[in-house]
Amino acid sequence: VQLVESGGGLVQPGGSLRLSCAASGFTFSRYIMSWYRQAPGKERELVAAITSAGGITNYADSVKGRFTISRDNAKNTVYLQMNSLKPEDTAVYYCKVRFNGVDYWGQGTQVTVSS
Repeated sequence: VQLVESGGGLVQPGGSLRLSCAASGFTFSRYIMSWYRQAPGKERELVAAITSAGGITNYADSVKGRFTISRDNAKNTVYLQMNSLKPEDTAVYYCKVRFNGVDYWGQGTQVTVSS
């Protein structure tokens, strides 16, 4: 199982970023995919999750209405569209899959929201 995130960077408050997570090593279309984030000095927290076919999504209250999770099963990729970014969104963002009872994580991508 391999997960590779991309798309992070430095953005001003109110700006947007789109994160991508390319997956391999398992049948992507069969698994729930999730995005987490971890800010300095804080615990890793769930940001959003999406079911295997993409029909159901779930969001942390702090990002509802601003972030959108989606997936392209043909490309084995999950996305996180982040709009109206705030300084408190600054964190390393990770994608995760639970495969055969084991959580697999990507290496993370840094998102920094600052003027």
